[in-house]
Amino acid sequence: MKTPHTRIHDVLKHGRPGQEVTVKGWVRSRRGNKQVQFIALNDGSCLQTIQIVVDLQTIDAETLKAITTGACIRADGMLAASPAKGQNVEIQARELKMYGSADPANYPLQKKGHSLEFLREIAHLRPRTNTFGAVLRVRSVMAYAIHRFFQQRGFVYLHTPIITGSDCEGAGEMFRVTTLDAKTPPLNEHAAVDFSQDFFGRETALTVSGQLEGELAALALGQIYTFGPTFRAENSNTARHLAEFWMVEPEMAFYELPDNMDLAEEFLKYLVQTALDDCSVDLEFLSAHYDADLFERLRSTDGVAFERLSYGDAVELLKKSGKNFEFPVSWGCDLQAEHERYLVEECCKRPVILTDYPRAIKAFYMKGNDDGRTVRAMDVLFPRIGEIIGGSERESDHAALLQRMREMHIPEQDLWWYLETRRFGSAPHSGFGLGFERLMLFITGMANIRDVIPFPRTPKNASF
Repeated sequence: MKTPHTRIHDVLKHGRPGQEVTVKGWVRSRRGNKQVQFIALNDGSCLQTIQIVVDLQTIDAETLKAITTGACIRADGMLAASPAKGQNVEIQARELKMYGSADPANYPLQKKGHSLEFLREIAHLRPRTNTFGAVLRVRSVMAYAIHRFFQQRGFVYLHTPIITGSDCEGAGEMFRVTTLDAKTPPLNEHAAVDFSQDFFGRETALTVSGQLEGELAALALGQIYTFGPTFRAENSNTARHLAEFWMVEPEMAFYELPDNMDLAEEFLKYLVQTALDDCSVDLEFLSAHYDADLFERLRSTDGVAFERLSYGDAVELLKKSGKNFEFPVSWGCDLQAEHERYLVEECCKRPVILTDYPRAIKAFYMKGNDDGRTVRAMDVLFPRIGEIIGGSERESDHAALLQRMREMHIPEQDLWWYLETRRFGSAPHSGFGLGFERLMLFITGMANIRDVIPFPRTPKNASF
């Protein structure tokens, strides 16, 4: 028969002395003497452990001997008022049961204070630490908040393909998907790989974005959003890049660029406020251990209108700043993280939305401005992060889109379906993409993107 139990979060929040409870979890520590032992137990439901008081006249020493750090146990007993700091109740153990032992000679989390670099090497165990328990709980709350935000506003949640035959960004940094023999693939008359014999009958890859498919749905359903994994085979082994990451991509019919900016600002403020309201305990831990300025930075987005600057105005501000940037600034350059952070942290001292980027450095699907030089793009810049959202008003005119694709050598035959939406009932529409892990860096104060995703995928690393 299944043994009922109460989550430690609920015991600590609602438990009262005299109440009989059963808790289950993993031992964080055990200490004591020959008369009484104290076990700190955590089940992942919250940051805190609950103290289990073990009277050795009630629980035999042999049972207790096997209960070491990392072991998984069940504890039955009665709640009593606790003199321990940080909790109102503790459990006076009546019975302990071992589910799984942890050999203290080999368990890698015996001691506290492991480096984040070491913990990345044991990604299968790092969720048991306070740091990654906190990060993953915050990640869960943020994921739910994303769905709640869009669902409350009537958006349709759309599942877009993970396997695709098109490259949304035109960058070519995609992971190939194939069933062909890697050693002896079939060749065509030109001695090239014959993808007509592949599973899909053509060359395919893992998606870098669900945007193009999202646009199709927006032009039928009005307002949609996607939230799923995306992949980029960019060989960048940095603290800001992952090969597998999650993207949130809303697309809205009848939205022009100002509407798009308004939604992005509302969205980000909603997520930050949710984190402050619902994740305070975990954020306090992360602030204390990793980022003392975390709460100040989070609150800096609340009640403050985001600064809105054109790309041209931003370039002039950067040129007049007197800063010795590593990458020189001139009109037409792609702004780097150092430029973005200066605008946010030193110049405007608030989040910034940059608009109207040079046409030459932006994607083919962005609607052109009347000046012929710029497009109706927008990037939202946040302190410490730089770009956290990128978006645009999409080109809705068939002739203009086709011309731009030809200029950028985008194969028309691969995107014929995308072009057709501009032939049949086209409409103004806009959208943006939020990198979920970039958001998590901002929310948690962690410095490395590998530490805000459960199992990081980076160059030479797919072990777990």
